[in-house]
Amino acid sequence: MPDRLACFTAYDVRGRIPDELNEEIAARIGLAFAVHFSAARVVVGRDMRLSSPAIVSAITGALLAHGIDVVDIGLCGTEEMYFAVFNGEKEGVDGGIMVTASHNPADYNGMKFVRRGARPVSADSGLAQVAEMAASDAWWQEIRAGEREPGHLLEAHGKDAYISHILSHVQADSLPPLKLVVNAGNGCAGPVVDLLEQHLPFTLVKLNHEPDGTFPNGVPNPLLPEKREATARMVREHGADMGIAWDGDFDRCFLYDGTGRFIEGYYIVGLLAAAILEQHPGATILHDPRLIWNTQEMVLAAGGRPVMTRTGHAFIKEKMRETNAVYGGEMSAHHYFRNFGYCDSGMLPWLLVCQLMGRRGKTLAEMVEDRMRAYPVSGEINSRVADPDLVLQQVEEHYRDGEKDYTDGLSVTYPRYRFNLRKSNTEPVLRLNVETRADPELLREKTEELLALIRQ
Repeated sequence: MPDRLACFTAYDVRGRIPDELNEEIAARIGLAFAVHFSAARVVVGRDMRLSSPAIVSAITGALLAHGIDVVDIGLCGTEEMYFAVFNGEKEGVDGGIMVTASHNPADYNGMKFVRRGARPVSADSGLAQVAEMAASDAWWQEIRAGEREPGHLLEAHGKDAYISHILSHVQADSLPPLKLVVNAGNGCAGPVVDLLEQHLPFTLVKLNHEPDGTFPNGVPNPLLPEKREATARMVREHGADMGIAWDGDFDRCFLYDGTGRFIEGYYIVGLLAAAILEQHPGATILHDPRLIWNTQEMVLAAGGRPVMTRTGHAFIKEKMRETNAVYGGEMSAHHYFRNFGYCDSGMLPWLLVCQLMGRRGKTLAEMVEDRMRAYPVSGEINSRVADPDLVLQQVEEHYRDGEKDYTDGLSVTYPRYRFNLRKSNTEPVLRLNVETRADPELLREKTEELLALIRQ
């Protein structure tokens, strides 16, 4: 095998089946992870992809053969794995592996990892070493040699504890009786929504609800503009108060107002931050560098401390622990909560927004309308380029009189507008975000100007 497997990214594993990721490669990676972090007991979960059961079986077999206990939690969302790990810490759980490729096409799969206490794993905190071990034929032969007492396959305790924990973040008896469209995208969210529904006063209109690894309705990625219309149309047809859509492993959730309008995750970050600060005065709130003005203004107005950090779940979780932040949010619809093991959840945000709607007596549109006018945004625009580093250098030179920040990619700020341009971790793509101060025309002008420069 090569020195480093092609399926490793900065903070997880993603690869095409079977050439970049298959059962043997997954077994190597799973065992390398457990050995590197000295894990004696590992939680393993999987998404709905057709390749996931076989990959889980291979990982579980390798771990058990090496004397490592496995808690198999079956079909689940990534946050259920996080919960099983931090909730099981007192029972000796040392880490977790989630077999998922989230919103990637059906012929992909992947693996996400956490250490004891659901602490993140990235290239900077052990994943690079795991990649090297897994790629080594000598290590693989050596690690499987010799007799060992096999590990135990432990029975999971169902989803009751997880559901109770999610519900503990809201006052279910004070939630308003809303009608909601819920689009699971044939991913893993449906079964959890069904369990939550039993405790909630909502009328749910369910769309693409059953987990189905054949992706009968396309990839479960609500960030794609072409994937938004189905949810929007159902909101309008049913006169719903709000729409919710998830990606495949439901670690991201996306919201639509009562008109079916897609609400950028950026505005939900500010909304949740301000609401959480009512319960935690003066607390630290983390946000990513792509779009910042609205979040910073709302956090400061609510008496909180905004802290900007690098994009990516592993980096944000590490920073949350370092700063003891109560909440962190990314414009990509990842929302992180201190009371959820500093992990991201796709179930908590929509429940908290529903609670806010009841407490404030306002619709989602009414709660975000003025913020959207104050800080209009371009949305994230991707450009495939031959040499991302060269383009970044050219853009930086062109806007050399702006205020620069390099927390993640290149951020340039002027008095009336700012932008962030960053490289993808996995492909030769540059991702652009632009925002202005209450100036849609300037937003259009600067977005076109930047795209012309990037794509020339």
